[in-house]
Amino acid sequence: MSRHIVLDIAAATAIGLAALAGSAVGQQAGEHKLISPQDIKWGPAPSSLPAGAQAAVLYGDPGKEGQFAFRLKMPKGYHIAPHTHPKPEIVTVLAGTARLGMGAAADHDKAQLLPAGGFFAMPPGSTHYFFADEDTVLQLNSIGPWDINYVSSKDDPRQKVQ
Repeated sequence: MSRHIVLDIAAATAIGLAALAGSAVGQQAGEHKLISPQDIKWGPAPSSLPAGAQAAVLYGDPGKEGQFAFRLKMPKGYHIAPHTHPKPEIVTVLAGTARLGMGAAADHDKAQLLPAGGFFAMPPGSTHYFFADEDTVLQLNSIGPWDINYVSSKDDPRQKVQ
């Protein structure tokens, strides 16, 4: 991959995370704040995720060092290709039905069904993929800076940024 493409991807990721933090109700670590569901402000998901999802930061800043919590709202049929994260991923299914699969080849039928209330946690570097069987909302908690690394570069939406 050329240095120019790597820099473009890094810039797109930074812009996407900045937009994510600015588009939602968030707070800084150490502050006390309560957020009612009707007060959550949804905005576009980071550019590192496939189009169609919305995101809301609830706590911290996924683009910076430190703890954060954000939610992803995905439509029925949404899919995230096999990928890894450099930090732990702790996820709760809040609404809908998710399917989580492990490994470098996405297979909807082999992915584990997780209804609302389902939970998964993975250490850094775990290769996994995701399908939304219906409109689905996840809450992701981790330590920033958050990033996603696709197994195949052709699956990375940032590759399409011009």
